[in-house]
Amino acid sequence: MTPIQLIEWVAAALGFCCVALNAIENIWGWPAGLLSVFLYLFVFFEAELYADVTLHVIYVGLSAYGWYHWLKGGQAENSLPITRLSRREWMLMLGLSTLGAILAGLGYDHLTGADLPYLDSVIMAFSLAAQYMLARKQLENWIFWMGVDIIAVGVYYYKGLYPTAMLYAAYLVLAAIGYVYWRRQWKTATVHQHA
Repeated sequence: MTPIQLIEWVAAALGFCCVALNAIENIWGWPAGLLSVFLYLFVFFEAELYADVTLHVIYVGLSAYGWYHWLKGGQAENSLPITRLSRREWMLMLGLSTLGAILAGLGYDHLTGADLPYLDSVIMAFSLAAQYMLARKQLENWIFWMGVDIIAVGVYYYKGLYPTAMLYAAYLVLAAIGYVYWRRQWKTATVHQHA
């Protein structure tokens, strides 16, 4: 096993822990995620997936924001409640993610030697939106993650990043579980607010 393969396996294990913990609203998902994204910087640079490198640099900041926001983002610094996107917010997130994917794909295609620049940019743009929604505990983050995971499995398998492809297949399952769990929690909280 090469050093980069070892790093990939460790990053994948930490990434799995991150998403599994986030799916059940456990705050310790955030530090696991920070370590995972740091290690993935090396993996994706080696694989020439430069949009993923950019994504993971940004993830460091978004993960710190999410960790803080989950701890201090609620009213009177209580834990943050799960919320839903409005129709307008949903369309805005979808539109900005699509535009970001197109522009990043064009940039990486014309300015770098990136492999799969457009698919990699879709992963990047939609992951950024999903991560932002996750940090704000918006239920729809899991829908975005499921779309990202489906594309990512194919890209990472094609690139020979087998542990990462397996991780994203597991992420797909965890995102579905997270969606069901969070939706149930949101409904319960909504019922209690109106009682």
